[in-house]
Order: sequence, then C-alpha cells, then structure tokens
Amino acid sequence: MMAGSPDHKQEDGGDWNTVIRLQSYLHGGTSSLLSALPTLFVFPVYKTIFRQQIHNTSVHHAVGELYKEGPVKLYRGVVPPLLMRTLNGTLLFGLQDTLLRHLSLSTHNATSAAALPALAGFGAGMVEAVVFTPFERVQNVLQNGQNDRHLPSLRSVLMRLKVQRISQGYYRAFLPIAARNTLGSSLYFGLKGPVCVLVAGQGLSPMGSSFVSGTLTSMAISLTLYPLSVLVANMQAQVGGEVKGVMTCWRALIMILSIFNQVFKVEAFLTENMLTCRSETQAFYRCQLK
Repeated sequence: MMAGSPDHKQEDGGDWNTVIRLQSYLHGGTSSLLSALPTLFVFPVYKTIFRQQIHNTSVHHAVGELYKEGPVKLYRGVVPPLLMRTLNGTLLFGLQDTLLRHLSLSTHNATSAAALPALAGFGAGMVEAVVFTPFERVQNVLQNGQNDRHLPSLRSVLMRLKVQRISQGYYRAFLPIAARNTLGSSLYFGLKGPVCVLVAGQGLSPMGSSFVSGTLTSMAISLTLYPLSVLVANMQAQVGGEVKGVMTCWRALIMILSIFNQVFKVEAFLTENMLTCRSETQAFYRCQLK
C-alpha cells in the first residue's frame, strides 16, 4: 500500500485522533492533581459547612465543635475528596472531550453546535455520578462526628457499607447526586466558552480569561445547586438506622435553608478557594493543550 493512499491517510488520522483523546485525559488528570493541593488548606472550611448542613448550627457553633475535637479529627475524611479531586479532572475533562468529538461527528447539524458542549457535559456528569458517588458517601460518613465512636476508621466505614444493599450503602443519594452533577457539568461546559470569549474581550491573556471565566461560572453553578449538596449531605451522613428518602430529606432541607444566610458567607469563601479548582484545572488544561 502506497504511503499517499487514502486508506493510509485515514489510518494516520485515526491514530492522531486517538492520541488527542488520550491527551485530553492526561492533561485533565495532571491539572486536577495540581489543583487538588489547595483541598488540604480549605478542607476545614468545607467541614465547617458540612456540620452546618447536617446539624443546622451557626458558623460559630460549628467552628467551636471542630476546635474542641482537635486537628486529627478535623482532617478525618480528607482522603476521599483528595482522590476525587485528582481523578475527577481525568474523567470529566477527558470524557467530555471524547463525547464532544463523537457528537460532532454523528449529529450532522441535527443539533446546534453551541449546544454540543453542554450535551457532552451532561453525559460526562452522569458517568461522574456513577463513579464518584461511593467516594462522596464515604467522605460524608467520615465527616459526621456522630459516627466517630462506632466507625472510627476508613476501613470500618468501608466494611460497614459493603454489607448493606447497594442503594443504602455506597450509592445512597445517587439520584440527587446525578441531578446535581449532570446539571452542573452541562451548565459549566455550556457556559464556559461564551463567558471565556466575553472575558477575553476585556484584554486578558488566554490563561487569565480561562481562569476568570471558569471561576465565575463555577461560583454561579455552585450557589445555584447548593440545595442539592445539602440534600446529599443529609442523606449520606448516617449509616444504618432509619433510612432517609429523598422526600424526607427534602422536607428537612426546607428547615435547613433557614440558616442559608449564615452559610452564605462561608460558602462563598469555599467556592472561591475549593470549587474554583475546576477553573484552575481548566486554565492548566488549556495551557497544556497549546
């Protein structure tokens, strides 16, 4: 077969596309690994918010409880979010890029090109929910101080959840997590392009506009979907006992939202420092692609 034949060119093109897709996963994973480091610094803030979510307490009371428990218990439950933060970018950015490429080739103008990133983000968010719900479940159990006595270690939590039904063990609260992740990823990937173009028009560098647009988008989405995060935390914090369904926890959530004004300031701080890791990931990711 001659080097210049169409078949050979098509084969080379397929190999090149495969390399591009693999680079998307590699760059996403590397960027997430770098952006996971701030998690160690802002984890106490996250734990403060978690205590407010499940105990309906003020910021002062939650901080006081964590101070009395000491630094060892303060970082109880930090391993799952570190793993999630590292693996999340690999899956989310890589899978979204793969789905976007397949959708671009298969839709044949049946769907607006502007809607394809959001559609690919929706699919990536669903896979993200399937993969990371067990991580979030373990994290929420470990962070609940009421579980310290009968579930003192990560191993004890894993063994306890293992013997339960999958819907009540590792995958409790899967439905609200799936709704939160699919909506969040769809909105993020659908909005980040237009917002980045808008910010770039203000004269910022490509990396600067990517970071700022990612930060603004992440903050808006985080605050919008915050009630779902509270719902998930209340459903997943307990192991055994009375099973709290979505509707039961949703009614409790209405009461919890009465303290939203107290949580808002801390949540905004968390959004800027922890959840904007996605904007940092996006900035690193784009720089690596250049």
